Amino acid sequence: MFIILGVAAAIGLIVLAVKAAAAAAKRQRERIEAMAQFADRMGFSFNTGHDSYHDEEFSHFEVFTRGFDRAAYNTLSGMVDLGAAMCRCKMGDFTYKTRETYTTTDSKGRTTTRTRIVTHYFSYFILELPYPQMPNLKIRREGIFDKIASAFGKNDIDFESSEFSRKYHVKCKNRKFAYDIIHPRMIEFMLETKPGAIDIEQSRICLTDGFSTWPSERFEGSLGWTLRFLEHWPEFVVKDLEEGKIS
Repeated sequence: MFIILGVAAAIGLIVLAVKAAAAAAKRQRERIEAMAQFADRMGFSFNTGHDSYHDEEFSHFEVFTRGFDRAAYNTLSGMVDLGAAMCRCKMGDFTYKTRETYTTTDSKGRTTTRTRIVTHYFSYFILELPYPQMPNLKIRREGIFDKIASAFGKNDIDFESSEFSRKYHVKCKNRKFAYDIIHPRMIEFMLETKPGAIDIEQSRICLTDGFSTWPSERFEGSLGWTLRFLEHWPEFVVKDLEEGKIS
């Protein structure tokens, strides 16, 4: 009797696992299809294959230099009209691997150290900006380690809005540029839309949290948000950037 119940339970678990795998595969197919449809609407190309050169081209963004066996996939790429110029846009998924060491202890207290390979996945959005040069600017949510660093005098850039300064960590060598970009209307916009990490380096803007894979609609949302973000840049800043007066 117990054997029969055990077999039935095992079969039940197998059935549940098969159903879960089928549901996950269906969600992935639907996600890929939605990304392809977005690419068609935008006139972008869409490639589900792996691009092992992505990390070399965008190595100035730390998130693309982690681990090994790095590659971009499910890649959408094309040109976006920023008004004054057509700019290259690229977005999709990225994967890399790391080696992690862990220790197990048996019933006799003997420990064994092993190494396993862990695969990581996340999504990203990149837009190239039409400026010959510009300061690097990083904006991200304030974390516990930032608060600890602040206690030792390692502060980021603070703004008149105490709420914004409390919620966001801003780093830029050109403090005037940061203050010009993050003006009161920009602060209001960001507090309202609650963006994640914004990394601007080598005249490219990158949005990613570096650890999660986005639902398909977030790619279109990231493009829309970035265009609104750029619309908030003051005209005098844009003019100086176009003329190469800010570095």
